[in-house]
Amino acid sequence: MKERFFMQEVQPEAFKAMLVMDKYTTTTNISPLHRELIKVRASQLNGCAYCLDKHAADARKLGETDQRLLLLSAWRESPQFTEEESIILAMTEEVTFISQQGLTAETYNKALACFGLETTAQLLMHIICINAWNRIGIATHRIPGQHYPTTTK
Repeated sequence: MKERFFMQEVQPEAFKAMLVMDKYTTTTNISPLHRELIKVRASQLNGCAYCLDKHAADARKLGETDQRLLLLSAWRESPQFTEEESIILAMTEEVTFISQQGLTAETYNKALACFGLETTAQLLMHIICINAWNRIGIATHRIPGQHYPTTTK
């Protein structure tokens, strides 16, 4: 596979807008590790090798274990994930596969009960952001391991 182009070079203003959204997600109530779990799980579901490679490495830097990363695709059958993480992962799957059923009332209500409205909204924005990045990575054929700075001139 050959990379098609770098979005930051061809559409720098659009790329800057994505960076603003990405930066916003770092200011939310969501812990850095939970942010990376969202990114890894959405990237698994979307098949974005570039993002999966990058965010698995980022999660490891935050202390995530290889065992939990390997079990992430089977989180429902794994006792290694907390109730909060299970809600976050369910939200990630339902929003990523929005055309199947969307964010179900059950998952939404669990999120509200666990996190409150503000953090639930922040989780949604975070999931939306990584899904957008995944689509950019897949559409432009980003190659895993070839990271470039996420800043524009």
